[in-house]
Amino acid sequence: MLQQNFMQVFPQKLSDSRAPLQLLLFVDERSGSQQQNQQIYHYLKELQEKYVFELQSIDVGEQPYFAEHFKLVATPALIKIYPEPRQTLAGSNLIAQLQSWWPRWQQAIAEKLENNSKSADIISSQDGMRSIADSAEAMLMADEIFSLKREQEKLLEQLHFKEQIIAMLAHDLRNPLTAVSIALETLETNLNPRQGQPQLTPNLIAQLLKQARTQAKSIDKMIAGLLQAARGTAAELNIQPQKLELKQLCHDVLTQLSDRANDKNQKVETDIPHDLPRIYADQERVRQVLINLLDNAIKYTPTNGTIRVSALHRTTQKIQLSICDTGPGIPEENRDRIFENHFRLERDQAKDGYGIGLCLCQRIIRAHYGQIWVDCPPTGGSCFHFTLPVYPT
Repeated sequence: MLQQNFMQVFPQKLSDSRAPLQLLLFVDERSGSQQQNQQIYHYLKELQEKYVFELQSIDVGEQPYFAEHFKLVATPALIKIYPEPRQTLAGSNLIAQLQSWWPRWQQAIAEKLENNSKSADIISSQDGMRSIADSAEAMLMADEIFSLKREQEKLLEQLHFKEQIIAMLAHDLRNPLTAVSIALETLETNLNPRQGQPQLTPNLIAQLLKQARTQAKSIDKMIAGLLQAARGTAAELNIQPQKLELKQLCHDVLTQLSDRANDKNQKVETDIPHDLPRIYADQERVRQVLINLLDNAIKYTPTNGTIRVSALHRTTQKIQLSICDTGPGIPEENRDRIFENHFRLERDQAKDGYGIGLCLCQRIIRAHYGQIWVDCPPTGGSCFHFTLPVYPT
């Protein structure tokens, strides 16, 4: 390395304060600088044969904090740090500048010796070098602290995201797991029927098995997608769009959640046109959105209330689906915030939930280049709307 070669030529250290002139030479190891550096080394070696001075070479690639300390913008650069005042020479004509300033430096040294201030100045030089070393160490520590803080922030962000993934799993797996459990319990009861209990028909058994298989596949895809998203804090959901019949998907989800609506004696109305065009979307992701929105509608709609599912063909590129309820509605000031992660209305703090369902819905709809929003009609309740792309014909 250039610095090692140079120190063999000039073995003295700056910490040795006997020399009346102390210099720092800043170089780098770029191939284009090699020749110029060697010329400077050769010139300084010639000067050493006539004058007493100390010099240390610093590679800015290995010790950039020194360059920062002295506010250098180019190399090579030569800095006179003793005697005061400090002076910096830099540029392609460094040797010419040095030839011009060297006699003046020697004159300044002679004047200081004549004034019998050598001892005091040497102490000052030692303090100056100690200050430079302390500054360099402080900058090194500052860089390390900054790197550690960035690493800590990254780890905390990853940890927070993993917690979100766990919450999403707990939230979105609840409904399909419940459906699988009900199907299996019904089939198990049929294997050992109680006295007077009617036997299940083969057609109903086939439907229950199909329901269990469908929900199991849905669970598997949810886990795979969420694990994929967990690989990075900003990873997108894995969307696999296909030609999809939205009317049939809505019917399947409503059938899946019908027991919960029936338990509250809620009326479910649908208004989905028969000529609604097919959409281009990921079936399981859209199923997640429907389950989340309908689950919320059932939860917040009171007993004997009404839930309405409707669709319309907005443009040749988009269809709109709306899910309305007769629940308490959403305060106007919170209608945007409810799609934020972990945000929950104050009135809902005591209810079950993680505050991530609507956030996940928004991510899924946006991944399909759609929009999702909520409004509250004058008659009360709330209506959630979202758009999806029409399958191109």
